[in-house]
Amino acid sequence: MPASATEPLRVAVLADSDTRWKWGALTANRVAPQRAGRTDLRLDGYLLRGRATPTPRQLQEVGVHADSLDEVTAVEFLRAMDEKPYDIVVLALVGGGVQAVLHGLGRVWADRTERPVVVTGYVGVVYEKLADGLLLRHGADLVLANSRQDADRFRAVYEGVGADAAAVTEVALPFLGGAAYTGEHDPYTVVFAAQPSVPDSRRDRTYLLDRLIRHARKHPERQVLLKLRSKPGEHTTHIEELPYQKLVQRADPPPNFQLVYGHMGEVLDRTDLLVTVSSTAALESLHRRIPTVVLTDLGVREALGNHHFVGSGCLASWDQLDAGHRPAPDPEWVARQGVAAEGGSYESAFDAARERIARLLDRPGGLPPLTPYYTPVTAPGYLPGILARHHLAPDGHPLPGAPAADKDPGPVRQIVRRAARGAYRHGVQRVAPVIRRMGEL
Repeated sequence: MPASATEPLRVAVLADSDTRWKWGALTANRVAPQRAGRTDLRLDGYLLRGRATPTPRQLQEVGVHADSLDEVTAVEFLRAMDEKPYDIVVLALVGGGVQAVLHGLGRVWADRTERPVVVTGYVGVVYEKLADGLLLRHGADLVLANSRQDADRFRAVYEGVGADAAAVTEVALPFLGGAAYTGEHDPYTVVFAAQPSVPDSRRDRTYLLDRLIRHARKHPERQVLLKLRSKPGEHTTHIEELPYQKLVQRADPPPNFQLVYGHMGEVLDRTDLLVTVSSTAALESLHRRIPTVVLTDLGVREALGNHHFVGSGCLASWDQLDAGHRPAPDPEWVARQGVAAEGGSYESAFDAARERIARLLDRPGGLPPLTPYYTPVTAPGYLPGILARHHLAPDGHPLPGAPAADKDPGPVRQIVRRAARGAYRHGVQRVAPVIRRMGEL
């Protein structure tokens, strides 16, 4: 049951990686409605246990804080949702995780006349698995689209399969902001925003690193930064099998070349030219009107995600950049992405979501049951496997032997669990990539 009207608005965010935690927590603050007598917000964070569970360093770098933060399994999260009162639940997960939790929540709240509003969406640019990811998110009360373009695409997918598209709600990326670019810094600073899995081959990643180093040598008066998402051994939303930190050890970069970590907004504060393959950082940069380039060196391909930027005016190659080219973004394309908005319209981009959530919270008699598109009837060969990955049966109940399905872990179980998680992460992050590379020989 939602919290009392005299208490702060209570929001739970479930996230499975550092970037999704950032998106989920910031989204919660953006979309929580301001209601009479309830202007405060209590944010409880839940980190889904898995290969990409954020480390303390990653959480500190994200810079988003919660009133409480716990690491949980899906079953543990569902139990918390059964026991604790919330007004809003934000699912910042990969599509399969969203679908599993939706079915679990449907079971937990089946006999309730009132329940929290469930919100989900995407952490950035949607350039692959559009239909798959969207249908796995169907069933939430709000499916957030980060731009007008995404909202149109989302509705088209839902309507095309006969699913209710009313949940699609246009917003914007919640982490946009920062001071607008006003002119060149001293020294002029070029930043390459690396991505964990794009591109994924050693040859392509080595090529990009080589071109970045060559640019630094060609322009010794410039500061050239390689902005990295994680340190070796850490995982983000995507697996990084060939960290640039290891590749650069075999190179001989000049003194004006540097590896940097930290909050992207702080790096953009000193950026004069942002270069990337297809990172969401390009949208952050464009929002601040920083010159931004999306590379074409490896082609414009769906596998790279840079096809999303067709029509943006930002596509260019390293050869063009070395020759002095500066991009001019297309205003109409940028506007459709929900960035670089004039007149303060970015701040109003979340009004529709806030208003919709307020109406749902005030709905007489509470909210109807969650009704995902995928059910044992519509997807009998697909759904059970999705749920089983999170130890849930097709009806949303915990499977026999599911971890912590019925009680809190004791001290010994907690120690064993931490050791097992460490072994699991080592296998996923270190051993599995080696085996895959050996299989390619």
